[in-house]
This record gives sequence, C-alpha cells and structure tokens, in this order.
Amino acid sequence: MLRLFRFIRHYMLLILGAILLLFIQANADLLLPDYLSNIVNVGIQQGGVNSAVPNAMRASTYEHALLFLTVEEGTRVQEVYTRVEPSAADYADYRAKYPALNGEALYILKSLDQTERDVLAPIVGRALTTVSFIEQAQADPAKAAALGFDLSKLPAGMSLFDVMGKLPAEQRIQITAATQERFSALGESIVAQMGIAAAKAEYQALGVDTATLQNNYILRTGGLMLLITLISVLATILVGLISARVAAGVARDLREAVFVRVSDFANAEIEKFSTASLITRATNDITQLQMVTMMSIRIVFYAPIIGIGGMIRALDKAASMWWIIALMVVVLLGVITSVFSVALPRFKRIQTLIDNLNRVVRENLGGIMVVRAFNQQDFEEKRFDKANRDLTQNSLFVSRTMVIMMPVMMFLMSGVSVLVVWVGAHQVDAARMQVGDMMAFMQYTMQIFFAFMFMSLMFIILPRAWVSADRIAEVLETKPSIIEPSQHDDQQGDQ
Repeated sequence: MLRLFRFIRHYMLLILGAILLLFIQANADLLLPDYLSNIVNVGIQQGGVNSAVPNAMRASTYEHALLFLTVEEGTRVQEVYTRVEPSAADYADYRAKYPALNGEALYILKSLDQTERDVLAPIVGRALTTVSFIEQAQADPAKAAALGFDLSKLPAGMSLFDVMGKLPAEQRIQITAATQERFSALGESIVAQMGIAAAKAEYQALGVDTATLQNNYILRTGGLMLLITLISVLATILVGLISARVAAGVARDLREAVFVRVSDFANAEIEKFSTASLITRATNDITQLQMVTMMSIRIVFYAPIIGIGGMIRALDKAASMWWIIALMVVVLLGVITSVFSVALPRFKRIQTLIDNLNRVVRENLGGIMVVRAFNQQDFEEKRFDKANRDLTQNSLFVSRTMVIMMPVMMFLMSGVSVLVVWVGAHQVDAARMQVGDMMAFMQYTMQIFFAFMFMSLMFIILPRAWVSADRIAEVLETKPSIIEPSQHDDQQGDQ
C-alpha cells in the first residue's frame, strides 16, 4: 500500500485538517462522561454545592470551626476569609444575597482558584462537619451521650462550644487530633461528602435557596454538555465530508493512472494480467482502496485517541477497578485475534475469485457465437456455476465469521457493564466511590471497548485492501514492452 502513497500525498492538507477535527471530536466525547458524573455527584447528590469551602459563613459558625483546627490550619483559613461587620457599607448587599443573616457578622471567602479550594476543602470540611455534629448533639441529649458528652453537667447558659473555647490550647489540640483521626478512618470520599453537606447546611442557614442553586448547576452543566455534543457532531460531519472527498479523489486519480497505463500495454502485458484481472483491478480493487482510505481517516486516528484517553480518565475516576479494563482488553484481543486468523486467508482469496468470475463471464459473452456453434452451453454453464459457487462460499464464510463476531462483542460489552455495576455498587456501598464516578467509569469503559472494535474492523478490512493496493501497484509499475516512437524519444531525451 505504501507504493501508492504518492496518490495520497496531494491530499495531506485535508488529511491533517481531518486529524485536527478528530482530536477535537475525541476530546469532546471524553469530556461528556465527566460532566455526567458532575451532574450526578454535585448536581443531584450534593445539591449543586461543589466545594466544602463555603463562599460565606456566619461569624458563629466561623468561630466554632476554628476551634477544631490546628494553629497552622486556622492561620490558613483566616487568610482566605474577610469579616464583614453589620455596620459595613456593603453589608446591605450581602443581606440581600443571604436574607437569614439577622444582623450577624459575616465572613466572606476571598477569590481563590480551584487548586487553592481543593487544598482548603478537607480542612474546612472536617471543621464544619465537627461543628455540625456538636450542634446536633447539643440539640439531642441521646446523640450527645453517644459522642461522650453529658449535657446535664454543662454550666447554665453555656454550650459545648463555650466549653471547648475555654479549654487549654493543648487539650483542644488533642481533641482536634482525635477528631481528625476518626475522619481519616472514614475515607476521603465520605469525609468530602460530609464536608459538602455541612457547607450546604450553612448556605441554608444563611437563607440561600439551595433548590435554585441545584437547578442552576444542573442546567449549566447540561448546557455545557449540549454545547460539547454540538461541537462533536460538527467535527464528525466535517471529518465525514473530508474523508469522503479524499477517498473519492484518490480513487479518481488511481483509475485515471491505471487507465492510462493499460492503454499503453501491448499484447504481452494484457496476457500477463488477463483482461478480466485488469477490469477487476480498475474497478473492484480501487473501490476497496477508496473504502479503506475513507475508514482509515475516520477510525485509525480517532480510535487510539479515544482508547488511550478513555483509559486515563477511567483510571482517574476509579483506579481500583483497573483490572476490569485489563480483563476486557485481553478478552477482546483474544476474540479479535481468533476472528482475524480465521477470516484473513479467505479475505485474500476474494479478489482472485472475483478475477476468475470476471474472466469466465467475459469469455462467455465475448465468444457466445462460438459456444453456440459447438453446442457448449451446458459446459459453460457448469464452468460459470463453479466460479460463482467458489466466490459465494468464500464470501459466505467471511460473512458468517463477521456475523458471529458481532453477538460475541455485544455479549462481552454487556458483561463488562454488569461487572462494572456489580463492583462499583460495592465500592459505593463502602463509601470508596460516588455513583457519578461509577457511571462515568462505565461510559469510559464503553469508549475503550468501541475503540478496540473500530481497530479490529480496520485489521479485518486492511489485509484485503493491502492485496488490492499491491495488485494496482503491479499494474502501474509494469513498463510497456512496445513504446510509441514519441515516448521512446522522450525517454531517451530524459536519459
């Protein structure tokens, strides 16, 4: 096939444009499961609150949270929050945004990037969760007893937070360390969920309409998904147009080159290839190359991007389930290799059998008067029937092999989906994974699966196209044994 590369070279700019569009399409397709995960995790489960670091906190909550932070953590939190007094000029604006303030001082989060928020999230989340637990314990003596507090021994007019505030710094640090140790035993996922729930409760205490917050997040994320899908669709359409144009152009140039070359052949070259074979090479073989060129542009570059990108993103969502992807790839490669080893020899025979069928038909049509004159109709019918049956049986074998392959692939895909749900459900139950991450992992797994399927399709089609390319190159590289005088003079002048 490399012998015909010069015919593709003229379309390199279009091919490079198609590769760029495929890269955009692949990245757009890889983003969609991540956004779906955000809708489920943040939009539905977390009520639209995507960080355990609130944008605003009441002064009482802020001061209570500082009680459960180390000195270093407390200093870091104090650096990112600004206190707004009721007498401040902009307090009315915050009162409109947080209607349940009731004249209390407010702490506003400074402008932070996502990295800084991620660093602060576990610190603030643990403190707010601890504050929430103590508030619940203070409201319910039974919960207080479960946490080791006896509310009956508290001095009149004092709360658990007042008691914590009056403890020596060393003792408070010990309590904070014990609290953080308990959180560490729960796992990062559940601690993050608890911190976000505490942040959401603070928003509700400030009078924020959390239902609107949730709806806005879902609609905003869903709108981004629609936009990304539109980009992917446009890229797909443009790649389809470019690949069809390139494939048709290459086929046109090849047919012209083959026709011009065959027009110069003498009888020796015609007998070497046979007329039937030359017809097949100029039609069916070039059609095979046209099809594989179009599919190569659309699949060969897209499938590796989506496969590798899907693996990276899937492992980022659930690294503990890597073995599912490995098992799927091993089984899939086994199935593809088996089908490939069985079908490849038959694919290679198809072109030869088509040549034979064309030869028999051409001989019968060209010599029909001679066949009738010698009463050889029955013999020629049997001869055609044999050529036709050979091609039919070979094509049926290949088709049946491909038909068997598709249900096996679908069964494997369904089995992988069930396995992901089964393992992922146990991970969710153990608070080691969120539901949205499990759904995203499943979609990435399907993307990896289809990437390998696309590549397997190319591996099955490519050998036949490779044979066709060699047959066409053989014609183009054959020099005529008889050269026209003008051509002969030109060749001597070139030498």
